[in-house]
Amino acid sequence: MPTETFTPPVCLTIAGSDSSGGAGLQADLKTFEALGVYGASVVTLITAQNTRGVQAVELLSPALVGAQLHSVLSDLPVRAVKVGALGGAPVIRAVVEGLRAWWGQDLVVDPVMVSKHGSRLLDAEAEALLSEELLPRARLITPNRSEAAVLLGWPEVDDDNAQEAAEKLASRLGVAVLVTGGAGREPEVTDWLVTSEGTHRLIHERLDRRNRHGAGCTLAAAITAALALGDDLKTAVVKARAFVFEAMRAGPTFGDGEGPLWHRAGTTTDPSAHDARRIGHG
Repeated sequence: MPTETFTPPVCLTIAGSDSSGGAGLQADLKTFEALGVYGASVVTLITAQNTRGVQAVELLSPALVGAQLHSVLSDLPVRAVKVGALGGAPVIRAVVEGLRAWWGQDLVVDPVMVSKHGSRLLDAEAEALLSEELLPRARLITPNRSEAAVLLGWPEVDDDNAQEAAEKLASRLGVAVLVTGGAGREPEVTDWLVTSEGTHRLIHERLDRRNRHGAGCTLAAAITAALALGDDLKTAVVKARAFVFEAMRAGPTFGDGEGPLWHRAGTTTDPSAHDARRIGHG
């Protein structure tokens, strides 16, 4: 009797490690598992952090990052890739070079360039390399408003110019762009998605909760998983936003700072309950 085979879609996260488990590759792997894809990882940097903040960071060598990439891509059928924190120009170069061997198209890049407190996380060389060598290869990039401003060289991106920022980035880089608005203070969260099909305004209510740690990582990872499962880009974004909303709403209460998400809760809701009613065209 033949043995049954099981081959789930494989997703790869290239990201930093969060010792508290709330963000980075730990959040990505939790998201992949919750959404039914197999997760592999390439570690770019290691942090000592918790809900209060980051206490220490150590970057891995570009050679080790490249070796991890080669090990995964030479053996696993990676369907989609999510890129998060890279830390510096040498690691960015290693990732760009390592991805040349990958046959897939569904690359989602969360350009981790600005901390939640507004500090720049990459030097000028790394920012330029990211913008010129990695982002144009992506199918989708998911900058928050601060990161969009850095990429465009603008003083800031806010409610008034977020749509313009998303459209200019999409035109400049030749990729789809999702500019997220989760860090704002408005009663509703407004994201702007620009694809080859047009501009889409996505809105959902803002949760009055402190469980935001890792939300950006989780969003990009959920989009990556949905693409690996065969969704089109707009559908993947809609599903991912609903997933993050539920994971934030169910977040645990431990920790003195920004609480983490509860990723298991993100699979319990119909995404249309949050997004289908609130999608508009810019």
